[in-house]
Amino acid sequence: MLIAYNKNMISYAPFWRTIRERGESTYTLINTYGISSATISRMRKGGGISTAKIDDFCKILQCRVEDIIEYLPDETQ
Repeated sequence: MLIAYNKNMISYAPFWRTIRERGESTYTLINTYGISSATISRMRKGGGISTAKIDDFCKILQCRVEDIIEYLPDETQ
């Protein structure tokens, strides 16, 4: 029997809300602030980013860590 579970326990949903609220876009993050398109792509796919990158986003968007990421507990445990 296969047990399905969510491997990605970190969500970037707060990040997408925050950039929208701040009037930013991925275009401005890439072209104005030098964020790599690969970082944005990883985030869209739910991949990992470094804590240094989270720090960069907090500085750019003048927000807190929880405005960038949130932890989603694994409900299968």
